[in-house]
Amino acid sequence: MSPNVIATPVRAMLVLGTRPEAIKLAPLARAMAASPLFDPIVVTTGQHREMLHQMLELLQVEVAVELDVMRERQELSTLTARLVDGLGEVVREQRPDVVVVQGDTTSALTGALAAFYEHIPVAHVEAGLRTGVLDNPFPEELNRRLIGRMARWHFAPTPRAAGHLTAEGVPDAEVFVTGNTVIDNLLWVLEQDTGTNLFRTDLRRVLVTLHRRENQGDKMRAMGKALRQLADRGDVELVLPLHKSPAVREALLPELTGHPHIRVVEPLGYVDFSATLAGCDLVLTDSGGIQEESPSLGKPALVLRTTTERPEAVEAGAAKLVGTEPQAILDAAVHLLDDEEEYRRMATAGNPFGDGRATERIVAQLAEDFGADAEAVAVSDAVIAPQPDGPGSYSTA
Repeated sequence: MSPNVIATPVRAMLVLGTRPEAIKLAPLARAMAASPLFDPIVVTTGQHREMLHQMLELLQVEVAVELDVMRERQELSTLTARLVDGLGEVVREQRPDVVVVQGDTTSALTGALAAFYEHIPVAHVEAGLRTGVLDNPFPEELNRRLIGRMARWHFAPTPRAAGHLTAEGVPDAEVFVTGNTVIDNLLWVLEQDTGTNLFRTDLRRVLVTLHRRENQGDKMRAMGKALRQLADRGDVELVLPLHKSPAVREALLPELTGHPHIRVVEPLGYVDFSATLAGCDLVLTDSGGIQEESPSLGKPALVLRTTTERPEAVEAGAAKLVGTEPQAILDAAVHLLDDEEEYRRMATAGNPFGDGRATERIVAQLAEDFGADAEAVAVSDAVIAPQPDGPGSYSTA
């Protein structure tokens, strides 16, 4: 086969601000840093500053630029304006060949917008997720739709996500089904075996995460009461890494503090969280990422939301969408803990979100596209060629 040719390394600016973005872009940053074809520029927005520094070091990701945009109880409009301004300046200084954003956060939206304003093409990792409800989750659903109008490469985790994009008019040639990079990183981290499992007993171990804006306030306080009732069974241990949001803490701490079977801990580093996830029996969550990770480890997930942009896990039988009503949450958890056959079915359902090779497919596609018009540096096909089921053909069947 003739060599692919790349004149100079592709300058890829990866924008991340939250912990989930860091987790899902870390495999790309590592792969690009190890390749002669890419010059990665990792830019952090500082949204989850305290969580990111140590985690990025453990994930072997080197940060090139760090913004400082967060203010206490900052409004979304203010955060958005500060990010567009700050990221715009970085794009003009760095002049990347491509800006890579992930998911649906304000960092992702503003990273794409800053690139668009400077006529830099955008690659969207985890593209095509939709709930169909513009303000649920808020503001993520709007963010992901807007990014979809600006991106040149749409790296969709599943065929369903790809279908959302083509139905919205995105050309087939710009949509690539890759799987989700969160699986790549989870398997990599667990292989390192450096994390600490936070569960301390031999009781049934339930990992809980709650943070969604639409769940905060009275709704989250009621959910906290349901969790306390679950712990009252006496045969379960709950571990809840508490989000830094003051609204989350105000809602949950009064309900959960002081119970002998509930451990409320500060937010866990990624490696410790991964080890704790691997060590649990059941997940109760309103997070998106955990819905993707838990099936790879055989951990049934009850999704404490009224909608999900990841219905593949529900359809596969690895997760259940149980809503936000306290009694419904309690009933679903009790049923799953007590029904061995139902538990086994969910635990063995498999993961529809990927096989741990999404990064390979994304990097290969970008290298192929940027190499088309390059002239000087020859790189063998083996370095950048997609695997047999490469870009555009990943199947979750």
